Amino acid sequence: MTSPETLHLVCPHCHGTNRVRAADLDSAPDCGHCHRPLVTGAPVALDGTTFDKHVGRSHLPVVVDFWAPWCGPCRQMAPGFAQAAQALAPQVQLAKLDTEAHPEIAGRYQIRSIPTMIVFRAGREVARVSGALPPGEIVRWVRSVL
Repeated sequence: MTSPETLHLVCPHCHGTNRVRAADLDSAPDCGHCHRPLVTGAPVALDGTTFDKHVGRSHLPVVVDFWAPWCGPCRQMAPGFAQAAQALAPQVQLAKLDTEAHPEIAGRYQIRSIPTMIVFRAGREVARVSGALPPGEIVRWVRSVL
């Protein structure tokens, strides 16, 4: 069990779950498993195995960009999504899920158009938006729903 001052963070590299004091979040904590940074300020690529770990175990909100390689607006939004990841770190983790490679997860969340971004908190969907957004709008939208 974690205390209110302790957070669970899922490593973006090895996907192990770590306990981190909330006060240490801004101090660039390292993973206890792989010893790499827990907060990178970059989107994490998720797959069928790692999706549930990041969305369900992390105490940080996770914003998932549901996208596909053939989607022009998705590719156009990708650099802005990466900029938004930097702006929102370390309080929010941004992630990407390729809907073509992992249609079972896209189906679970009834993704009908891409790009679609969903904000998850404690494993539950908090909000979603479809369509490509510039980085400033992504940051404003995420902050407005959290």
